[in-house]
Amino acid sequence: MAGFDTIIVPVTDVARARDFYRALLGVEPFADAPYYVGFMVEGTQLGLAPGGPTGGAGAIAYWSSPDIQAAVKAVTANGGTMTADPRDVGGGKLVATFTDPDGNTLGLSQDPAA
Repeated sequence: MAGFDTIIVPVTDVARARDFYRALLGVEPFADAPYYVGFMVEGTQLGLAPGGPTGGAGAIAYWSSPDIQAAVKAVTANGGTMTADPRDVGGGKLVATFTDPDGNTLGLSQDPAA
């Protein structure tokens, strides 16, 4: 199903951020590693990544698509610029980032095939 389903927040200290968001959200992370901490809150994943994938651009919302390659084509055909091509971040989940025509950074994601 397509829709915004993930928000990645770049952090400088994963452990500190994990504790902060655990207290704020009132849930335990489903993933807790030095390279990524993930929380699931009402169908949306909030991920904490050291240094972040944004190069300092802040949090990124990821649009979930059943076909990330088709989404990349739509982005580039309509004035967007890919800033990171699709890559597997584990378990077959693909992610990519782009800027829209106004320079906003957003992401694309595709869940692994069932």
